[in-house]
Amino acid sequence: MGAGQSWRAHGVLAGEVSGVRPVRAQTASGSDGLYQQNHCGVYRSQDEGDSWQEISEGLPSDFGFPLAIHPHESSTIYVIPLKGAEFRCPTGGKLAVFRSRDGGASWEARDRGLPERSYSKVLREAMTTDDSDPAGIYFGTDTGKVFGSLDGGDEWFVVADDLPPIFAVSSYAH
Repeated sequence: MGAGQSWRAHGVLAGEVSGVRPVRAQTASGSDGLYQQNHCGVYRSQDEGDSWQEISEGLPSDFGFPLAIHPHESSTIYVIPLKGAEFRCPTGGKLAVFRSRDGGASWEARDRGLPERSYSKVLREAMTTDDSDPAGIYFGTDTGKVFGSLDGGDEWFVVADDLPPIFAVSSYAH
């Protein structure tokens, strides 16, 4: 059979809703790993989705939406945790991107250049990377700001401001 001619369901249940499958799954180029973040945590699968391991330990919350994978380092991933379903804003009012360089075994907050105080949320499709070297990471908020990092997430800057709510971000680098 050709690619896409047969399908098999894989996933982690997302919360109390029976039958809900992962809301975000991505593969890193050149890697067999799958990652996803949903309302219940961040997960990794190393067997094409047959089984999933939660990798949320070390994050300030297990709730969130966006997830991006470094384009050249398949075990480097980025997430933005939110407080929870009732208050979908950064935990403690502090916007931060959490980076793991070891497939989710440990996490570090990356917030240099981001606002000291923020209650903006980042939606599911509003985070991406580019193919540059070093890689750029970008995300947009519901308050119309787009932030970027050109050094793998170490330092952030405002790319655009005063836009409508950002629902999706994509990038192109050549």
